[in-house]
Amino acid sequence: MTQLPEKIPQNLYDRDFLLWTEKTANLLKAGKLSEIDIANLIEEIESMGRSEKRELKNHLIVLLMHLLKWKYQPGKRSESWKNTINEQRISLELLLEDSPSIKPLLPEVFDKSYQRSRLTAAKETGIKIEIFPETSPFTFVETLDFEYLPD
Repeated sequence: MTQLPEKIPQNLYDRDFLLWTEKTANLLKAGKLSEIDIANLIEEIESMGRSEKRELKNHLIVLLMHLLKWKYQPGKRSESWKNTINEQRISLELLLEDSPSIKPLLPEVFDKSYQRSRLTAAKETGIKIEIFPETSPFTFVETLDFEYLPD
């Protein structure tokens, strides 16, 4: 059994993050809340929430970019693109299962993610950005639908 740590020194967070997390977890398990580095614990919990939202955006950007490439470069379609589309859909599905409270954020991040995917698709394909519509040609439902691929 792990020996319970003494009160966590404030600078441990900066010196050895892994050790800080282990000591913090042990203090929480032991109910020694007054000995916890609360300020850094709050910072880490908030950071975890931001990380989930960032992960949602990143998966949407990659998915939307590949859907654009699929639609606007039919001659270059490949199994690799199809696999990337499916992998991103799976990742989004798992993220929404693990963190259902993210779902209400989807409309907000969808439009911003599309704008980023549009820029990235233009850079990757060499197609002028004006060719890609300013608003997503795919609905959110289509984007997440495993059966959907644009014509």
